[in-house]
Amino acid sequence: MLFAGAISPPVQLHTLISGWQTDWLSLMAVAVDIALGGGYVLAAWRLSHKGRHWSPWRTASFLAGTVTIIVATASGLASYDDSVFSIHVIQHLLLMNVAPIFLVLGAPVTLALQASGRRTQTTILGVLHHPIVEVITNPLVVLFFFSMTMVGYFLTPFYQFSLEHPLLHDLTHLHFLITGCLYWWLVVGIDPSRWRLTPPMKLGFLAVDIPVGTLLGLALTQATTSAAPSFHTLADTQQGGGLLWIASELFTFAAIGIVVFQWMRSDTREAVRGDRRADADYATRWAAQAEDPDVARVGADLELTEVEVVDGRFVHVSHPGPVAGDR
Repeated sequence: MLFAGAISPPVQLHTLISGWQTDWLSLMAVAVDIALGGGYVLAAWRLSHKGRHWSPWRTASFLAGTVTIIVATASGLASYDDSVFSIHVIQHLLLMNVAPIFLVLGAPVTLALQASGRRTQTTILGVLHHPIVEVITNPLVVLFFFSMTMVGYFLTPFYQFSLEHPLLHDLTHLHFLITGCLYWWLVVGIDPSRWRLTPPMKLGFLAVDIPVGTLLGLALTQATTSAAPSFHTLADTQQGGGLLWIASELFTFAAIGIVVFQWMRSDTREAVRGDRRADADYATRWAAQAEDPDVARVGADLELTEVEVVDGRFVHVSHPGPVAGDR
């Protein structure tokens, strides 16, 4: 916000690097982000001390999400967020797409459920299944708010109004982040949800939003007036519209790749688990027919053991190890 009053000033690299925000609200937001990251790492550490494994990739993803929020709201980008429209677009893309994708791929709810005690687990599940939360996370509700947020923000007088009122402007950042988290939780998230979309439904979800990003980008790129004449030039508005259009399409195709990858990995896990169940059934049948105590003991070890039986005799047991992707 260093350039408040200037209309679309030139962006300086040194300002982007060194123009960190020191107002109380920005510092409080940074403190919250650091606390979230620290809490996540602590939960992963507690889980490891229970003898459970937590993927370091999930930890890295969640921490990347918190860092992205800090960059979007407290770095030099925020120095231009009320004066350069294209920078403002980048900021909102980080808050609505990049940070939420990283956060939900970190599966924080799953981690909290596995690392916490019974009482906390019950509380978390109660919140997830609360009627209000079920309404807020309804796919149709989420899709509406996600699709209409940028349209209603950038193509109405509300955009300039928010720039004229800094606190409201900061609250829109929070709205973008929450809306993005709800949307990407349904599309690429790992955490449990009342609304579990199948992979084809997720792809359809993404397809529905493609025209929205395209139309918004076209509207801004071909605009004849500035999105906020008191703050941005027309050329700046058009440049930001082109950036929004391209970035929205790229995020959509990246998300499609993530969904397809998760779909394939899920099929692989199910196939391996099916093989394990078949092996367990095979061992159980032999245990029921044979008198050999070794075979009977194998039949009791249902899903963790591969069995080879010859002429009613147990001859080999091997542990197949974790399935790729189970962690």
